[in-house]
Amino acid sequence: MQFRHSEAIWQAFPELRAGVLHVDAIHADADVEKAIAGFSAIAEARLAVAQEGEFPEIQAWRRGFSRMGLKPTQYRCASEALLRRFRQEHGLPRLHPLVDLCNVISLAFAIPIAVFDTERIAGDLEVRRAGGHETYLTFGGDIEHPEPNEVIFADGEERAHARRWTNRQGGLSAVRAPTRSVLIVAEALHASAGEDIGRLMETLADALTRHWPATTRAAVLSRALPYFEFQCSP
Repeated sequence: MQFRHSEAIWQAFPELRAGVLHVDAIHADADVEKAIAGFSAIAEARLAVAQEGEFPEIQAWRRGFSRMGLKPTQYRCASEALLRRFRQEHGLPRLHPLVDLCNVISLAFAIPIAVFDTERIAGDLEVRRAGGHETYLTFGGDIEHPEPNEVIFADGEERAHARRWTNRQGGLSAVRAPTRSVLIVAEALHASAGEDIGRLMETLADALTRHWPATTRAAVLSRALPYFEFQCSP
């Protein structure tokens, strides 16, 4: 299986850096509360100095959304939405240990992180512009079609697993209790994106191996290295 961004995305966003990690042997019984507390404290400290909209990581995504023709305060990247909720509620809802862990790492780095169940993805997964015919399953069970030219995560069966790039994941490949194999994608556009994505990947890999008996494989993508190949265990 391969994950990649289309050439058109790299042309439009040459500053993009993406961290991609594949891991098998995930289960829903891990205790990640200590890690959640630690990463939450990092986010609390940053938010005590400035609100999320002032973070360079978030400002870069707001500019990116504007370049996509979206109102950045109407459609927020996932990390901004999480930080905003965390600032208001001083916590996040618990969904699944892996998702909860990725969410607080996203808070700490202010970088959006997507987590996909690879068994629910057909063929390769590509971040590309939509044709408008693709199908997207909401968490409520409704079928939507992305707008033509919208940036989506699309698989080999023309199904969108995320809409408006880093704005909203879909329900089809969401991590649930039976999930065993996942693909994790973190993307950034700010000036130090390459360095920060590298640190995020190291942090994530360390956290995963501390909580699951898993072997991780990861890469940082750029226009010079635009794709990531991996094989899921049978």
